[in-house]
Amino acid sequence: MWRSDSALSDGNDHAVDLVGGYYDAGNYLKFTLPLAHSIGLLSWGALEWWEGYVKANQCEHLLETIQWGTDWLMKAHPQKDVLYVQVGNGEIDNGPDQHIPTPRPSYCVNATSPGTDVVAMAASALASAALVFRKMADQQVYADELVSHAIALYDFAEKAQPWQIYTKAVAEAKEMYPTDNYTSQLVYGALWLYRVTNQTHYLHKASYYFDLFDLALSKTQPKELAPMDWSDPTGAVYLLGAQLDPTKPRYQRSAETYLDRLLLIDKESNNNNNSSSSSTTTTTTTTTTTKMKTCQRTDDGLLWCGNYSRSNSLVIAQNMAFLALIYSERLDPLKKPYRTFALQQLDYLLGKNRMLTPYVVGIHANSPQNPHHAGASGGHDLVHMESSPPQERHVLYGAVVGGPGKDDLFYDEREDWAQSEVALDYNAPFQGLVAFQLCQDTAMVTDPPYVSIHAPRPAFGRPTPPPPTTTTSPSSTLPTWTLVLLVLSALSLLSTIFALVYFFEKN
Repeated sequence: MWRSDSALSDGNDHAVDLVGGYYDAGNYLKFTLPLAHSIGLLSWGALEWWEGYVKANQCEHLLETIQWGTDWLMKAHPQKDVLYVQVGNGEIDNGPDQHIPTPRPSYCVNATSPGTDVVAMAASALASAALVFRKMADQQVYADELVSHAIALYDFAEKAQPWQIYTKAVAEAKEMYPTDNYTSQLVYGALWLYRVTNQTHYLHKASYYFDLFDLALSKTQPKELAPMDWSDPTGAVYLLGAQLDPTKPRYQRSAETYLDRLLLIDKESNNNNNSSSSSTTTTTTTTTTTKMKTCQRTDDGLLWCGNYSRSNSLVIAQNMAFLALIYSERLDPLKKPYRTFALQQLDYLLGKNRMLTPYVVGIHANSPQNPHHAGASGGHDLVHMESSPPQERHVLYGAVVGGPGKDDLFYDEREDWAQSEVALDYNAPFQGLVAFQLCQDTAMVTDPPYVSIHAPRPAFGRPTPPPPTTTTSPSSTLPTWTLVLLVLSALSLLSTIFALVYFFEKN
């Protein structure tokens, strides 16, 4: 049982209350940037596929999960031009589930040391969450509080000069959660503020920054693309912009070009009927995109986007599946290849792979047994993490791990953080994908892949040494009964195991 309080002095070094919130990943650090990204994706999925949470009877749990994060984000914004972006130190905040190491320093951006990217992302997170509480929960007072903070944060992001990435102000975050731009974050924040306030000047801001930063794509433009993640919401900008501003076709054109290139959708050969084969490794859309190719498919069909996928392959695949579903379900139902792609990725995550492994902890005998997570392992010795202790002391039910390598192999080694770590942003898109499945016609549901897996996970020897132990976090439809369990377990992970003031300290 997880019980008692922890980290009750967070923020004391600056006389602010930063207690609560979520620990980000396998250690005891709190980071605003990936939290904002995760809350935003969780909220967006709830807005799109709320019916899935209704069917799973998880609406209350979902709202509690979001609010635990948004309450902390508002705490982290104690003044209009101050936002705390990190609590804890990556060098010391790891270890057993008792006696979290101290000191736990806190770091902020402000008017003289700005962080345009993280401040705009925090604004987008609070705005998207406000929509959930306003439209789905009828909690108008709380929604208004979220909107007030979101507006103030976006104003801070715009006015604090110079515009810059936050790690220029907080160097301590550079090794864990760096970004290399702030441009798409400004557009993303404006779009969400328009959606929650219906004030057209935010839509105009989004359009202005979209043009100012030259974010539009064309089919012949030789621009290398990045898959959407916590460091770069550009792909989400295309999809959200297309949803909210149909008068600007450049959003939808950019969204389609973005998805076609990264998902390897060749329209001429597919003719909107089927996505590229799961074994495709080199299909691209045009000669230009061949030169700028970012992604390919593994032999088993997992989307693999070079260095973006090396530290958490399933996160990139899930994020892109999430965006593909938004497009195919909300913008153009004829884009069947996008939907097919998304369901292929979900099938892979749930066991349709050579490892016969569903990459969700606790749902099958072949699920990962050794997630890289201090509280789960309960170990004291980081040098010998794999054997200290030899067996994990706690099961992180519902946690999605980083995932296999480009060769589709997964070694289930605790010290291999790239494959085995868990984090908030690993589960955020998973929630939306599963909620989408619950919204489908129950007459057409079939079992997910892992239900029919009875053989043990095959054993493969590792060809090279594992990565260092330093933690750096960078199409079947599913049956209702199974999905209810998945939604419940994954939400339990987000709201209890990663968290929290109720986290890790034992009596």
